[in-house]
Amino acid sequence: MTLPPSTGTCDRRRVLRQALALGAASAGGLLPLVARAGATPTRIDVHAHLIPDFYRSAMTQYGVQGDGGLPTPSWSPSSAVGFMDKFGIAAQVVSLSEPGFGFLPDRGARELMARRVNDYIREALIGASSATSLYQRFGGFASLPIGDADDELEVAAASLEATRALNYLQLDGVGLYSNYKGVYLGDPRLDRLMSTLNDLGALVFIHPVAPPVRPELSMPTFVLEFPFETTRAVTNMLYKGIFLRYPRIRWLLSHAGGTIPFLSYRSGLLALNLNPRKSSYANLFFDTALSAAPPSMAAVRKITEVSHILLGTDYPYSQLTYALKLPGDPNSELNDTFNPTERQMVDRGNALAQLPRLARRLASG
Repeated sequence: MTLPPSTGTCDRRRVLRQALALGAASAGGLLPLVARAGATPTRIDVHAHLIPDFYRSAMTQYGVQGDGGLPTPSWSPSSAVGFMDKFGIAAQVVSLSEPGFGFLPDRGARELMARRVNDYIREALIGASSATSLYQRFGGFASLPIGDADDELEVAAASLEATRALNYLQLDGVGLYSNYKGVYLGDPRLDRLMSTLNDLGALVFIHPVAPPVRPELSMPTFVLEFPFETTRAVTNMLYKGIFLRYPRIRWLLSHAGGTIPFLSYRSGLLALNLNPRKSSYANLFFDTALSAAPPSMAAVRKITEVSHILLGTDYPYSQLTYALKLPGDPNSELNDTFNPTERQMVDRGNALAQLPRLARRLASG
């Protein structure tokens, strides 16, 4: 995504720092930590991103300046492991954030880049030798080569790559974006891909991207537009009957589902009127990335069970957020919502239940 010219890098950083300072002040200071220095990492982070050098180079080549309205942060496997060690995280399940592959010039380039990213996850992260510090510290959601959802061949290629990534590379799930150049999840143009994911019984991680049209506000798009994007996509999927038509897909929503928990009743009214059998939101899964505060988690708990809430950090894009905290817990606000037993479920148990391949890799270490 090319950033709007009215919002410069310095302004974006200033706005983010101001917002974070206000959030810290309103929370009344730092909350109790649950991780201790030197403790064995146990948590599973299902919302973390990778930015391989070859992908960063492609973004630079085509003039893509940042993600979510912020400059693209630094990332490396070793820095990710350092973050995990600092915050008691045993493994991260990585995926690509915005912008995906839509900026690449044609279908062939997108297919090549998707394969390269997925192979990198398998070979450089999941498949790292036990002699290295990376062994068993990563899982991965596959990236699919969709830039133009109007191209049936492109959707077919995405279906093939999903099958290759899950059956051959043995990745842990698939990542999809809220929209592809204005074509939102739930659109019939993506039905072939939905059928493939259903046949695979895939865990599908939905991550927002900038909407095709948005108001010109002097703030990064991740602040408001990302939660709204998730809401648009998931509500469209509900109306189009995706959850009933493809029941074997498990959907994981980033950032606590955007505004879905708050709008669950309102957004479900039309679907119920159209077809009383349409699925509710209760079967969806929600991560805690940048959404661990009590109001967000209380809303999620109203529409689903604790077993459907999974830890997420949004690393490395959230590095500035966690720089405000003392070492130990990047989601310490969860202590205000969950008791110790529930916290263990959110931090680890729920993820292992939905990610059996990662669970087996961790158990064999």
